[in-house]
Amino acid sequence: MEVYKLHYPNKVEINTNQQFSMAIGFFDGLHKGHSKVIMEAQKKAEELGIQSAVMTFNPHPSHLFGDGKNKVGYITQEAEKLRILESMGIDVVFIVTFDWSLAALQPEKFINVFIKKLGVKHVTAGFDFTFGSKGAGTMLDMELLSDGKYGTTVVRKVVDCEEKVSSTRIRELLSAGDVEKTAILLGRQFRTVGIVVDGEKRGRLLGFPTANVLPDVSSVLPKNGVYAVRMFVDGIVYNGVCNVGVKPTFNNPEITRSIVEVHVLDFEGDLYGKEVMVDWISHIRDEKKFDSIDALIEQIGKDKSTAFKTLTAI
Repeated sequence: MEVYKLHYPNKVEINTNQQFSMAIGFFDGLHKGHSKVIMEAQKKAEELGIQSAVMTFNPHPSHLFGDGKNKVGYITQEAEKLRILESMGIDVVFIVTFDWSLAALQPEKFINVFIKKLGVKHVTAGFDFTFGSKGAGTMLDMELLSDGKYGTTVVRKVVDCEEKVSSTRIRELLSAGDVEKTAILLGRQFRTVGIVVDGEKRGRLLGFPTANVLPDVSSVLPKNGVYAVRMFVDGIVYNGVCNVGVKPTFNNPEITRSIVEVHVLDFEGDLYGKEVMVDWISHIRDEKKFDSIDALIEQIGKDKSTAFKTLTAI
């Protein structure tokens, strides 16, 4: 899979004569709705005998508008998004920098630069996709401004339990700790990618050593609590029980950034410095403050048992 990073107005050309059937959108999370759009673009690529492509944007518009005060966390970071797209069989990915220059483009100019001049012969997007300054362009405009140089496909709303599958809905589910429902909407387990860093080693003293996983600060995490997880290390999968939170039994209540700690059930060795992937399987309980260390140790033992039973049953 080839990846092109484009930045208007200085870097908007690619050195290829290929033609593309392109899915376009931000695609955070690459959930079932996004997958539908991308698969339709792949289908059209096969029909036309051209390459399949995806155009996405970075950063999320919310990181630009409103001075970033209401910026959303990412369900899927860029590297993981690319991994998923490659696994789907996409030929080319265009990553367009979303900045004020891009945000100011009128719809017709956007089409000229990012559709016609890139050799795009078919554009597929969701029914609610907008583009150009203040989102003025719709997929109807995409069709009307084509001048016969490309075709368009609009994918209707994808629903689950009569509700639209959306990134906003997934963020709401994660904030409630519902990783099981999140997995249904994604079509796969929700995943956190991070580096194992040196921690306080308090888990080891308690008899439950943990890997402290440091995800990107802009990543979305599930609600603070304890979860059954699977952790991928060097291509090998291990079962684990994970606490995400601020460790209220030990820490100052003013500490607000959550820490991801995974106790791997069937692993011995050094994980420091390794990039790992944590798949969130099931919510076990909410985070709580314990009255004593003994009470905490007893509960961790119960959590470990619950995680083991959950993970060996699926």
